[in-house]
Amino acid sequence: MKIQDFCDMKKFEEIMQNWAESTGLATVAVGEDGQYISECYNFTDFCIKLTRGSAEGCRRCEKNDREGNGVYACHAGLMDFGIPITLDDGTVLGSVIGGQVLPESPDEERFRATARELGIDEDRYIDALHRVNVKTRKQIEASANLLGDVINMFVRASYATSQNSSIVNRLQEGINKAAEQIVLANENTHQIEAFSNRQKILALNASIEAARSGEAGRGFAVVAQEVQKLAQGMAVTSVNIKNALREVTDTIMQLKQ
Repeated sequence: MKIQDFCDMKKFEEIMQNWAESTGLATVAVGEDGQYISECYNFTDFCIKLTRGSAEGCRRCEKNDREGNGVYACHAGLMDFGIPITLDDGTVLGSVIGGQVLPESPDEERFRATARELGIDEDRYIDALHRVNVKTRKQIEASANLLGDVINMFVRASYATSQNSSIVNRLQEGINKAAEQIVLANENTHQIEAFSNRQKILALNASIEAARSGEAGRGFAVVAQEVQKLAQGMAVTSVNIKNALREVTDTIMQLKQ
């Protein structure tokens, strides 16, 4: 199951973008397979062009993306977050990840050491570092939790709406099918009435012939009587079926409106 299958992704993007613009933090949404399902907002050169630009840095960043939960310090020294996107039953559909901010003024020597370790030009790394926003951990946690709550509420509401729509569609299909079956049942009832009428005529004719035959037709008369009883029973059953079908038809027609 993919979020894109039932969510209005335009509205999804609006939530992500508005949050990023109001908080100054970076963020992106990924599906369960780890692939991006939204635009990247506020991504820094420090992270994208430099840290992830090195093979080892990229490997470490991807590991953080997979394993990071809540707010945490990434391998390069910035604060990141990972908030799962789930349904009410706990099904994980993906996550919103981001951050790329400093919790305090940076220790340049520490970041120079990281640059050397990753094979990145130190001066470029420090220059990019100075353009990274600084937020307290409390601010980062509040912002990340807010985004997680809003996105999860939106996704769950969208899923519920989609499921309800599916149920209504299946119900409508069932109602239409039932209506077709009722039409067929009414046609069959008319056939039963026709059989009953023919049997009544046959029974009457048989009774007349039995009376003409006198003693020799006594056994035939018994058969004629049974046929007449059967015809009467079929007539009563036909009326009961018609009444029941009329009630069901009324109910189905009301549901189709």
